[in-house]
Amino acid sequence: MKADHPEADCPMLLVLDRIANKWAVLVMAAVWKQPLRFNELRRTVGGVSQKMLSQTVKALERDGLISRKVTPTVPVSVEYSITDLGRTLAMTMDALRVWSANHIAEVLAARAAFDGVSAAPPYVPPAPAPTRRTSRLGGAPNRRA
Repeated sequence: MKADHPEADCPMLLVLDRIANKWAVLVMAAVWKQPLRFNELRRTVGGVSQKMLSQTVKALERDGLISRKVTPTVPVSVEYSITDLGRTLAMTMDALRVWSANHIAEVLAARAAFDGVSAAPPYVPPAPAPTRRTSRLGGAPNRRA
């Protein structure tokens, strides 16, 4: 959104910008349970790149939703935990998780109806039978195939 847009300073939009990110939601859910080190967090979230996770935790820390504790060890240990402010948001986000789990079948059925797809799985034709390659002279099978 452009800075001169009338809603650029709307608090709701500023917060939604942060929490509408799937990685932010997953990170918040993970640290809500317990403090985690960076690599533990990465394994818990799953599928997130190191760069994206780094950007996500930095943004969440900037907004006061998680905190970062550095322990001077070799190598340096960094642990992320949820803040009191983050805990209030995590409770709200958990309600969305519960709603999603309770209504996923209805959402998938609506998508299928919208896309004009029946509830049956799509037809996948069988794979063609493997063929044996023969040499150019029509003799024995080519071993390099």
